[in-house]
Amino acid sequence: MTRNSSKNLCAARAKSDLAQRYLDLRHATEALAAPLSDEDCQLQSMPDASPTKWHLAHITWFFETFILERFEPHFAPFDASFRVLFNSYYQGVGERHPRAQRGLISRPSLLEVKRYRSQVDERMVALIEARPDDAELIELTVLGLHHEQQHQELLITDIKHALALQAGCRPYAKRWPMQAVRPQALHWFGYAPGLTELGFDATQDGAFCFDNETPRHRVFIAPFELASRPASYGDYLAFMEDGGYQKPELWLSMGWDWVQEGQREAPLYWQRDDTADASEGAWLNYTLQGLVSIDANTPVCHLSYYEADAFARWSQARLPTEAEWEHAARQSLNLQAVRGNFVERGAFHPLPQIESSNLGPVQLFGDVWEWTQSSYSAYPGYRALPGAVGEYNGKFMCNQYVLRGGSCATPASHIRASYRNFFPPQAQWQFSGVRLARDVVQVPI
Repeated sequence: MTRNSSKNLCAARAKSDLAQRYLDLRHATEALAAPLSDEDCQLQSMPDASPTKWHLAHITWFFETFILERFEPHFAPFDASFRVLFNSYYQGVGERHPRAQRGLISRPSLLEVKRYRSQVDERMVALIEARPDDAELIELTVLGLHHEQQHQELLITDIKHALALQAGCRPYAKRWPMQAVRPQALHWFGYAPGLTELGFDATQDGAFCFDNETPRHRVFIAPFELASRPASYGDYLAFMEDGGYQKPELWLSMGWDWVQEGQREAPLYWQRDDTADASEGAWLNYTLQGLVSIDANTPVCHLSYYEADAFARWSQARLPTEAEWEHAARQSLNLQAVRGNFVERGAFHPLPQIESSNLGPVQLFGDVWEWTQSSYSAYPGYRALPGAVGEYNGKFMCNQYVLRGGSCATPASHIRASYRNFFPPQAQWQFSGVRLARDVVQVPI
């Protein structure tokens, strides 16, 4: 085989791999929507959530608007009105339908949105195979695939919020066999002070990152300790039973206002068990598998930043910084690859700890996003991408906090140690939890 023919063969495999990856990921989205009825797909339960139908259309809009429109010869949109209906927040692209009114988009129908997806998929695969060496096309396609994975997670969290409002509704998924485990005591792992690298590392994190994970830079961390596991429902229930929601000294000022305004006494999806044989103070928890009893050993989820911070104060600890979290995660990755309870597992809920934590913290990836105390802001030297795709991350660097590690609704191939998720402090509907950290007091010699 000549050098040129070998090179052509490699190029053919590369284009085939990207096209297949594109189709596999698009089919994964459709599989997540498959248990839902047409009526389910229309639901929008709050302004922060979007209907499943809108998710299916928007992620298709992304490929049509940012890739097909730019690269396809003789481009023509599937439907010109979709440019406004399914634009999310890209000011540079044009007008947008109001976010809080996405549930009012009854036309196009779900069937037409599926036709839209199918047509764009055919055109995208043809374009990928026609231009296998176009670096810009490949880069934008890969960005679009990771964007779709973000919406796969949002599809799950948004429909959970909608279904939770319907008493006695049929569950989204079959009930999983909750594994009986012994309670795992929380203990601490210590980390020495010094300089550490923060941000995307291609040697460990893979071939892709979002712009907000860059540039990689050095930061100093003081000595600290990190909890061996995420806080559990049992841990959080102890906080509640000790009057955690009634003690203003535990809460940030805005957090206390949030508790009082909402008359909150428990995290999202908790409800008291009023059955005759239930012990006083027992709780149930709505999951995508239906209404279940609280499992004390499972990582607690759907906490706001306010709740995570108050729980940490009650625990005489604190939330980790994102630098501390990533430093600890990278040390764990020296021992094992990224693994955990991700969306492919099909539990759609955190699972109890079953592995040993003797070598380091467990469940850093999957199960629950872990709040950090770090505000979502730019790394030193950060530059947003040019053009409309530059609006993807940078313009949201205000009034939000960073979460790390992924959740039970995150696709496994989407997460890495440098990944920075971000939400405002009152957000609860994501699978967000908490892992405690604490300072190590150094005694002068």
